[in-house]
Amino acid sequence: MNHVKITGYGTALPKNTVTFDDQTRYRVVSGETQISLAVEACEAALKQGSWSIADIDCIVSASAVSVQPIPCTAALIHEQIARGTDIPAVDINTTCTSFVTALDTFSFLIEARRYTRVLIVSSEVGSLGLNPNQKESFELFSDGAAAIILERSENPEQGIICGMQRTWSEGAHQTEIRGGLTAYPPSNYKEETKEEYMFDMKGREILSLVIKKLPKMMADFYTESGLSAEMINKVVPHQASRAMPLLMKKIGFSEEQYVNSIKEYGNMVSASIPFILCKALAANEIKEKDVILFIGTAAGLTTNILAMRI
Repeated sequence: MNHVKITGYGTALPKNTVTFDDQTRYRVVSGETQISLAVEACEAALKQGSWSIADIDCIVSASAVSVQPIPCTAALIHEQIARGTDIPAVDINTTCTSFVTALDTFSFLIEARRYTRVLIVSSEVGSLGLNPNQKESFELFSDGAAAIILERSENPEQGIICGMQRTWSEGAHQTEIRGGLTAYPPSNYKEETKEEYMFDMKGREILSLVIKKLPKMMADFYTESGLSAEMINKVVPHQASRAMPLLMKKIGFSEEQYVNSIKEYGNMVSASIPFILCKALAANEIKEKDVILFIGTAAGLTTNILAMRI
């Protein structure tokens, strides 16, 4: 076990909402940016935990889409909340599961005493890259941000119990944005190629691959962790799509065990899991000593499962 605990959390949402039937989605308007949402969430986490930026010894941006190719997004967040300090700033990107990967990775670094207190933030404005011609994805995604402060715990029973990440690259081209970097550089952009620079998702193919692969991964996770479904107090899944109940049932979880906020918030990409976590902590729906399971799929196709005793 990596002995860590959450000692601060905060969220941020755009002011504007749109609705599709009974589904609410948050979308940035003029003056709101990926950085402004990240900063708001970070400041909320610091305030909630009664910390100052001087108490943080690493800033991690765990987001699917960067603000710009260079420098890393964490450096741009650092500019807003830690300018004048030399706190290291790091990006971690496994697209939708970036937060879980960051939580897992930095729990090892904290356990090794490389860091004491780390600020992890996921911020997304995916609406800016959506293709209105793809109804499924255009009506699914929301913008938002969430941040947590992770630090070492002296409680021998508290922390990350087990983490597992797998990638099945036969799904690498089922969720992608091809344009903007070296595959389709900015110089190639024109009217007839603009959709290469927009989000492209093949939802049915992704779901089929996940249903095929995830049950075995879940079984392997139980074997490695020593956990079972009955030992988990709450499942915090990535809000990938409206098909989530089908997938949760496939891996043995009832509706009472997991959080489903698709209707209220949609898919916030990397911010989905930490956003739900923060809301559940604020509402006291997750309590000390609870075992929480984070699970999500991401472009790649990558899947993360991580269990944490709060």
